[in-house]
Amino acid sequence: MILARMIELRKRYEMGAGVVVEALRGVNLTIEEGEYVAIMGPSGSGKSTLLNLIGCLDRPTSGQYLLGDQDVSNLSDAELSEVRGRRIGFVFQSFNLIAQLSALENIEVPLFYQGMHRRERRRRATTLAEQVGLGKRATHRPAELSGGEQQRVAIARSLANDPFIILADEPTGNLDSRTGTSILAIFDELASRGRTIVTVTHDEMIGTRAHRIIRLADGRVVEPATA
Repeated sequence: MILARMIELRKRYEMGAGVVVEALRGVNLTIEEGEYVAIMGPSGSGKSTLLNLIGCLDRPTSGQYLLGDQDVSNLSDAELSEVRGRRIGFVFQSFNLIAQLSALENIEVPLFYQGMHRRERRRRATTLAEQVGLGKRATHRPAELSGGEQQRVAIARSLANDPFIILADEPTGNLDSRTGTSILAIFDELASRGRTIVTVTHDEMIGTRAHRIIRLADGRVVEPATA
């Protein structure tokens, strides 16, 4: 089943003084349910722009993007926010945790915005914390956690809303190689359970763990992108 389809996606940025940057130049791409996909390419190739469009953090200048059965290409900001909250989980290089909250409370944030009852939020957050191996560290705040532990919190948070797709932007970029390997093992496990994962990375090691590599250059796909 095709979970996401991009048809002739283009993204243009007006930089002022007549300068225009063509970040994406007609990307055609499908992502199947349960796929683990790595988007790779040199700096400036359009990787982050493509991830932003897949994650409904931005809109294409032209082209079409179907997420499930919904065309999200031209939704309003409020509609895109709703899609992100219901269908997409994010894992960032810099973790993006709320410093004042414990690990469990950070995991609960998406559920809070969905209006889930406090007791049910805590039950689900605890289950997810255990799933990513946080153990007794789940009651600690981010400053009391190692980088690897913070990324485990971020992964658990990305799963809280049971998303269609998990998007990871350089998820091991701020971690040492040993810790990064342990984080990648979590993604491997999630993929084995049928989770759909799309990650942007410069790391060939991450690419080899994915089911498929999509390579970009100058805003175009340069390696076959169909499953």
